[in-house]
Amino acid sequence: MNMILKIFLALAALLILAQFIRPDRNESDDRTYDISTKYTVPDDVNHVLQVACNDCHTNKTVYPWYYNVQPVAWWLDNHITDGKRHLNFSEFTKRPIAVQNHKLEEIVEMVEEKEMPIKDYTYLGMHPDANLTDAQRELIINWAKEQMAMLKATYPADSLKMKPRQPAPAS
Repeated sequence: MNMILKIFLALAALLILAQFIRPDRNESDDRTYDISTKYTVPDDVNHVLQVACNDCHTNKTVYPWYYNVQPVAWWLDNHITDGKRHLNFSEFTKRPIAVQNHKLEEIVEMVEEKEMPIKDYTYLGMHPDANLTDAQRELIINWAKEQMAMLKATYPADSLKMKPRQPAPAS
């Protein structure tokens, strides 16, 4: 019994100490290279992006109250970092045009296949506005396809294709 109490106290102490070690917040909101600086983002599309995408796919996250509890903040920070690694609307136009086109293709694919927003984001009724309706999904898909059509009409076809990755040289 004494050993169980020691383990419990050690775990409680670690949990308390963890409250003081926090990841950096994703709150820069630098919009220099934001998607809206080059692409048309209508108000209805912007609203859906705000409620369903931007927390993990921009440089400005609106944090829920439970972010203040560790280790939840680390878990959320991992989701945000991973989301931004795949698609960051705040830095969208900084990328080569072929990458921008490819990211728009991925938006279409992920939204069509209902892979986005991820289930963890809407689990247990959290972020209820992010539970996209079929109409909202269609809105995002059509918008992304319109942006791809604009790119196709503006740039040479070969500039919109991702270059194949070169295999690593053999050692």
